[in-house]
Amino acid sequence: MTKVALLMGGWSAEREVSLSSGAECAAALRAEGYEVKTIDVGRDIDALASALTPRPDVVFNALHGRGGEDGTVQGVLEFLRIPYTHSGVLASAVAMHKPTAKAVFAAAGLPLPEGRVVSRRELAAGDVYARPFVAKPINEGSSVGVRIVYEGDNAWTEEAARWSYPEALVERYVPGREITVAVMGERALGALEIRPNISAMYDYEAKYRPGGSTHLMPAPIHPKAYAAALEISLAAHRALGCRGVSRADLRYDDSRGEPGRMVLLEVNTQPGMTPTSLVPDIAKHAGIDFRALVRWMVENAACDF
Repeated sequence: MTKVALLMGGWSAEREVSLSSGAECAAALRAEGYEVKTIDVGRDIDALASALTPRPDVVFNALHGRGGEDGTVQGVLEFLRIPYTHSGVLASAVAMHKPTAKAVFAAAGLPLPEGRVVSRRELAAGDVYARPFVAKPINEGSSVGVRIVYEGDNAWTEEAARWSYPEALVERYVPGREITVAVMGERALGALEIRPNISAMYDYEAKYRPGGSTHLMPAPIHPKAYAAALEISLAAHRALGCRGVSRADLRYDDSRGEPGRMVLLEVNTQPGMTPTSLVPDIAKHAGIDFRALVRWMVENAACDF
């Protein structure tokens, strides 16, 4: 019987999401016949190494955010030479650092929103772009800290002065619809449209509260736009050097009619696997149920070196 160590929890702002993803994946893997040991990962590397003794056959990485998604834990697993799910050290680190990922995407010729990195002081000094614009931390996931600043938003001046991070990535706002694409190995599985129900943007609450958003699968957009979303997402996955499953987030600007303009925002190398997550919905539409999805991840686990 294959022994799987499942990493979950962690210390990032996405800890609770990771615990939910981990519980869902552990249950599915056990149902598939794997021997699963769950590990709530902390900052103690000795404790992690001890928990991985005796050595499992595979590590299923269900961590999200800093520490689990940015190449840190991947480096530990490479050192221990234990195959693990999802992307390797370099792809994970680059994808998590949004400005670096954008540079890679730009070099690959992918469509991106205009943006630049500014210091906390520059952010507080005044608007970088004409409103509306988007301000986000450079290395957080699950929309943590993301802020859309609209015309007449009087609260932003004070919020900018209290920005919690050393830097911000500020981008021109792209109007339109939220589109996300799941990539599995060398295959883009499909494109889904997200319609938030409880907020204007697809924020943390809309992502993880039951009923927080409506998932339309397949995305009801022009066939040419749908094909472009798949093409861009697979190209982004390859440009970063991802392996396993990733998820690309895009904006579809159809404000002037269809087919509109598809713009890549970012790639998530550790997409959520909670009951409200997107990748399982896309995979299901492609004929891959949740148990088959996590089984494929385990079967395709690897080390970079």
